[in-house]
Amino acid sequence: MGDVLTVHRAGIAAVTDLGRAGLTRVGIPGNGAADQYSAAVANLLAGNTAGDPLIEITATAFGFTATRAVRIAVTGAPADITIGGRPGPMWRPIQVAAGDRVGIDRIRDGLRSYVAVHGSLDVPRALGSCAPDPLLRVGGWLRRGSQVALAGRCRPGGHRTSCELPVDTLAPRFGSPWTIDVTGGPDAGDFADLDGTLLAADYAVSPASNHIGLRLSGPAPARTGPAEVLSRGVPVGAVEVPPSGELIVLLRGRPVTAGYPVVAVATRVAQGRLGQVRPGHTLRFRHRPVEDAVAAYRRQRHTVHTLAAAMAGPGPAADCAG
Repeated sequence: MGDVLTVHRAGIAAVTDLGRAGLTRVGIPGNGAADQYSAAVANLLAGNTAGDPLIEITATAFGFTATRAVRIAVTGAPADITIGGRPGPMWRPIQVAAGDRVGIDRIRDGLRSYVAVHGSLDVPRALGSCAPDPLLRVGGWLRRGSQVALAGRCRPGGHRTSCELPVDTLAPRFGSPWTIDVTGGPDAGDFADLDGTLLAADYAVSPASNHIGLRLSGPAPARTGPAEVLSRGVPVGAVEVPPSGELIVLLRGRPVTAGYPVVAVATRVAQGRLGQVRPGHTLRFRHRPVEDAVAAYRRQRHTVHTLAAAMAGPGPAADCAG
């Protein structure tokens, strides 16, 4: 067996990537990293492509060693990083010696942190992705003692080992209350006084939330339209209003069809923020015109592309803690 990453503290963690794009038309949800932006940035900082496999850690402590020297990057929700007992930075490349124990502890202000390893992880794929999917019966949680093969694409010196972009440029704001930008949903016209309910109230995130969707407690908008909606395709970020009155915001693991009215849809940028919301946090919805939502997503993509260009090509081969 070649070089491996060995898990010493498992918590709730899994190997994932950016998911299965383009398959919703055949009934397969995208899944993948709940916070797509943080996952992409972690991979780029480590010297990988944005969609390579990496580790998503949910709310718990995680620790591992590698049998060879590796460069890693940790992004997502703030956490305490240690490398061989020494503190390490987030949103920066980090050089790790063979056998040094890496620890990620005290994830806070958000729900998920991401660990990317230069050269990526060698894991099975299904339909082009390693993202866990219980319906497809692929993927699963890492456990104490789990070993993940390190891919053979590590090219020392082939990428920059430091990042000149300020951390503030890369890291978004984390923490409750979360402001979630939304555009109007297909059924928005069937609800009365959205300005006085959905767009004015605070919503508490229920412990019943999961990778499929967030359940929110708060004032439900009053529906004035037809009593039923036929099942139809629903996007990630759809804000549904079921008869119970408890709002549901669909995440990347959502079924691709549903029959509840959709009053709003979270913007692409806001979808990553939804992946960081944890039970007990507070959400506030803010309406944005479609053109503003598109502009915000383009700015985020520009940041990703700028980082990719900055990390590509030969760079300093010394300390890559940046």
